[in-house]
Amino acid sequence: MALSAAIFDLDGTLVDNMRFHIQAWVAMSRSLGLETPAERFEREFNGRRNEEIFPALLGRPVPPEELARLSEQKESHYRALYAPHLAPLRGARELLVRLRDAGLGLAVASAGPRPNRAFVLDGLHLRPFFSQVIGAEDVTRGKPAPDLFLAAARALGVEPSGCVVFEDAVHGIHAARAAGMLAVGVTTLTPAEVLREAGAHWVTSDFASLPADFEHVLLGGR
Repeated sequence: MALSAAIFDLDGTLVDNMRFHIQAWVAMSRSLGLETPAERFEREFNGRRNEEIFPALLGRPVPPEELARLSEQKESHYRALYAPHLAPLRGARELLVRLRDAGLGLAVASAGPRPNRAFVLDGLHLRPFFSQVIGAEDVTRGKPAPDLFLAAARALGVEPSGCVVFEDAVHGIHAARAAGMLAVGVTTLTPAEVLREAGAHWVTSDFASLPADFEHVLLGGR
């Protein structure tokens, strides 16, 4: 079946930035008097919304005002860390041009907050490629729930079965599969075998070296 749309996660997918997010989370944790290993942020929290992460991290409900303050502290630290390194993942811009020219619908679906999405999409001039940008504020559940990807398909006006998702996190692969979409794992943070075990149909290290059989599925004769 011909694909009609491609949906991209942002952090760790369009940009190789997860180590900077994790540095900021570890620093945030220490500022709260906690010693949380980086691995917990990699495995348990990657792909989740801050509204889900902070209560799990603190072990208690977090009132909205406190959540907003803590989130801004963590996210502004992340942006300061990553700003000198801001760059698209290898081949990203070229792939987006090919997909746009082939007539596929393009969307971003990210649990990251709006300022982080603007930081990357506007900082790298990628926003014009995407007709839809779906964020944490658009859904009630983060990944591994399929909500973000299903919202992206609805916004694009396409069936989930006609979508392929590019995603770096196990939770994201689970979400894509739960949405009934094809899933491509991007190995910026998580090993290929782990993404395959999570359900990725294909894996790739970047967008310049996509598997040949996936290229055929993605673009066919277009």
